[in-house]
Order: sequence, then structure tokens, then C-alpha cells
Amino acid sequence: MTGKTTLDIAITGVSGAGKSSLVNTLRGLSDFDEEAAKTDVIEGTKEPMAYPHPTFPDIILWDLPGIGTPNFKAKEYLGRVNYSQYDFFIIVASNRFTVDDVQLSQAIQKMKKRFYYVRSKMDISIKNEKMKPDFNEEVTLQQVKKYCLDNLVKAGISSPEIFLISSWYQEKYDFPLLHRTLKNEIEALRRHILRPADKLTNPSKGSGIHLTLLQKILKIDFSKLRDALKNRNLTEVTEEIRQELDELQNVRLDIAITGVSGAGKSSLVNALRGMTDYEEGAAEVGITQTTMECQAYPHPLFPNVTIWDLPGIGTPEFRPKDYLEKVCFSQYDFFMIVSSERFTENDVLLAQEIKKMKKIFYFVRSKMDDSITSEIRDPNFNVDKSLEKIRKNCCHELTEAGESNPRVFLISRRDLSMYDFPDLQETLENDLDDLKRHALILAMPLFSRKILEKKKAAMEALIWKLAIVSCAIGAIPVPGLSLACDLGILVGALLYFYKVFGLDEKSLRRVAKVFGKDYRVLKSAIKKSPMSSEITPKFVTGLLARSLLCISLTVIEVVLDFVPVLGSLIGGVSSFVITFYMLRSFLKDIVEDAENVRAKATEP
Repeated sequence: MTGKTTLDIAITGVSGAGKSSLVNTLRGLSDFDEEAAKTDVIEGTKEPMAYPHPTFPDIILWDLPGIGTPNFKAKEYLGRVNYSQYDFFIIVASNRFTVDDVQLSQAIQKMKKRFYYVRSKMDISIKNEKMKPDFNEEVTLQQVKKYCLDNLVKAGISSPEIFLISSWYQEKYDFPLLHRTLKNEIEALRRHILRPADKLTNPSKGSGIHLTLLQKILKIDFSKLRDALKNRNLTEVTEEIRQELDELQNVRLDIAITGVSGAGKSSLVNALRGMTDYEEGAAEVGITQTTMECQAYPHPLFPNVTIWDLPGIGTPEFRPKDYLEKVCFSQYDFFMIVSSERFTENDVLLAQEIKKMKKIFYFVRSKMDDSITSEIRDPNFNVDKSLEKIRKNCCHELTEAGESNPRVFLISRRDLSMYDFPDLQETLENDLDDLKRHALILAMPLFSRKILEKKKAAMEALIWKLAIVSCAIGAIPVPGLSLACDLGILVGALLYFYKVFGLDEKSLRRVAKVFGKDYRVLKSAIKKSPMSSEITPKFVTGLLARSLLCISLTVIEVVLDFVPVLGSLIGGVSSFVITFYMLRSFLKDIVEDAENVRAKATEP
């Protein structure tokens, strides 16, 4: 046993062989994910890059630069990438066996270490071979593997292990076998190389994981934590965070939907709440006047956000002169003045009265899908020109009625990702204070990738707050595990994430109705996260048990060295690290699942 606390696996080989893609595939990522190793058609990896394994946080996959390039000449390569520091190797080749492969494999064997030889991009090779009239895929694969084996044996390598793979098609060729074999290899290496965390007594300052790598593994910016506690004690910071959390939980946002009768106000209310027009709890819609008084519709998941369906102005029951008094205009945070055809002087009257109250309003032209359907009949139809024509006409009508510099948003309740609704949502955010902006982002339907990213950012900020609160609470032992944290915070946060991203069962059924999809089809798009009904203290304890390897005394020591004030709390550091790491890991999975559900829901 070496006393190491991480197992370092090097992915090496010639440049362009697909090393970075293999790193991503082994981590369960695509080449285009945010945290993926960078891939490129030109030389992309200019220095050894460390990437934590998603299942085993003490396993580091190292993406090494390619051997034999002008930047990494073969004779200098082993020294420059510090070849001897790695515990296991995967040599990647995508074409012919080369002298570089000989050099790498012989160097590993000389160090009495093990490696796999991986022939990548087999999908491309098979595609090229298919042009031959006597093509047989199985025979071709056997020929390629024999070619690799013969050359490795000729280089003096004893018992080489060879895998033929494609990073794009993980179910094909030898990738499933590589995945299983590597997992078994890791378990064996762990037993022989890694120092168990519970037997570590006095780790040296120079051993273990250095701070930069630790931050990459846990995805914690310790400088942010240190700055938050600079010149302040933890009690003060925690009390401030508790107040912020209370304010976020209790802030109210009241949105008024107003305008002429028949403009589609009630339908817009339902769309903003992620509902159809005809399900239980929806605002009533109809071809005759249906809203006879101010109706409050709390958001189904965030009831502090209320959308008010106001009666239409200008009907016999609601004449302009007494409309404002009847609908209690002063109680709302902002207003959407909705029209489905022409804006009128009544709309301008509403705007002028809202201005007097120094509140915010927006002109919204609804039912754009109907308008565009009518315009399509024109043989010279151009969607951009039609939208600009409608927008200019709306602004002209409002200007003629006395409104200076009006801005109009064109929307369709049937698809909030179309037309101007994303711009309207962005404008609303910019016009609200921080607390109400947070409430708006959480309550918005997940209609675009951009709103998904905003929700993710809001949850990342929340994770910091919860981790510090957990740190202040201190160590609460988790039954059956040699660690401590606040299970209540973890369970509550996970369930909250489900609400925010609409992955709880009720939200999924609601989305299925809105998009006319089978609930089971949407549910099948959730690949990484359990269903919300499964989130219990027992389930979270199981997650903690599988991630226990990342919480070693070395981790705690590095945190204490960097943020000494935390040392005054027995068990607090452990609670902080566990809470932050677990919530960030779970958030990553749930964001990916939410994007999959959104894509499945919007499929034609």
C-alpha cells in the first residue's frame, strides 16, 4: 500500500486518436457537455488535464497530450508528462500501430504497471471496410484485434489486453467489456494502492490531493468560502444566510393580466402556470366573457407567485371610468396589458394609470399563432416580415392613442419559446428586485435551454447557502456511516430541485397534458435521477454510502488549511463538504434529465 489517496489513470497515445473523447465517455459525458474534456480536430490537449471519475471520486482520469507532436516530441514525452506518477494507463490508437505505441507500452511494462490498448474510432474503420464486396464485420474486427495483438507481442509486451471501441456508439464493439473490465481493475488497484481514509492518522502536508485537484473533484471554489468568512465569524454569516433563505421562501410576486375582453388573458394565465386551459384548477376560458371578477391563481408549485386574471376592460360590467377601482390596481407588482388584435385607447388608459402608481407594465400582443396562420395564405409570406409588420402596427396604434415610445411583445400561449416571450421574460427579470426575480425564475415554465440555465444558476447559489448552514449546524451522525451531515437539508433540497425543474410526478403529468404526450414517454426520458417519490432519508443515506470515498481526512485537512475559521466547529467541515458535493452532483443529473424531458416533450 502506497499511502496515496487518489488513483491516477492516464489516457495516452498519439494526437488525434480520440483520447479526450474516451475520457468523456468513461465519465458518462458527451464531448459537448459543460464539464467535458475539450476535443478538437487540431491538437487540443496541451498539458495533462485531470478529470474526476463520476462514480469513484477518488479516481482521477488524466487526459495526456499526444505523443510525437511538435509540442511533445517522443524523446521528451515521458519526462514532460511525468509518466511515472500514474497508476494505470490506457493507450489509445485510431489507426496503424506506431513506434510511439511501442515506446509507451514498453515504458509502462518497465515500471511494472499495467495498461489496456484501445483501438478507437472503429465505427469509421468499419464504415470504410463496408465498401469491400466481401465485407464481413466479425471477420474485420478479428483481423484488427489480431493486428494489434501481434504488434504488441512483437514489442515484447506480455499478455496485452486489447479493446476495439467507438466513443460515439458505446453499446457496440468492445466498449461494454472495457467498461466492466476497467471497473474490476479499479477495485483491485484501490485495494493495493490507496490508503483507506479511516486509517489515515497524520497525513503529510505534501501528500494526497493538492488544492486545485481537490476543487476539481468536489467542484468547490474554496476561495469563495474563505472570502465569505473573511473578517466575520461563521455565526454572523449563517444568520445572514438564514434571513436570506426566509426572504426567498416568503417573498410574494403578484402578476396582473389585464386588457380588453376576449384577448386571451385567461389562457395566458394558464400558460404561465404550465397548465392547459381545461384541466382542474385552470383559469376558465371561453368565447364569451368568462372573468367577472379578479381571480387569483397561485402557481401550482410555488404558491407565493400569484397570477391574477382581471376582467376585461370596456365591457358593460367594467367600464373604463371605474375599472381601476374595481380591480384594486395598487396590489400588483407588474401588469401585462394583453390584446389579440388591435390595441385601443382603453389599453393606453390602463397604461397611464399604472404609470401614475409608478409600477411596471408591458404591452402583449397574444394569439400570434393564429395571426401567422392567417398570414401564411399570402403567396409572398415571410414570417420575419409578418412579425415586424404586426409589431409596427401595434406600436402605431398605441402611439396614435397617446402612448409615447411603446414596446410590444408578440407571444403565443401555445408555445412560450416562440416569438417574443423569451424577451419578455428577460425584461421582467431585469425590472424586478433580486427577491422577486428569484421567485419569477423558479415559477417560469421550462420552455427553453436559457431558462433551464437560469434555474440551474439559482440552485447553485442556494447550494452554497445550504452547505454553510449545514456547516454551522455541525455534525449529525448518519446511521451506519462513518460521516456526519444534516440529512434533513439534503432530502429537502433534493425534493426542492424536483419542483424547480418540473420533474415531480404532478409536474410531469401536467407537461404531458400541455404538449399532448404520454406521461410514460416523458418519464422514460429521466435517466439519471430517481422519481421524486423515492427521495427519502434512507435513499439519501445510500447515496452517501456510495460517495463516502471522497470524504477523507485529507479533504478535511485541506479545507481547514484554506479556511481556518471552520476549525472551531467539530464535524462542521465534514457536513459542509458532504452537503455541497452531494447537492452539486445531484443537481447536475437533474438538470440533464430536465433537458431530456423538455426535448422529448417538444418533439413533433
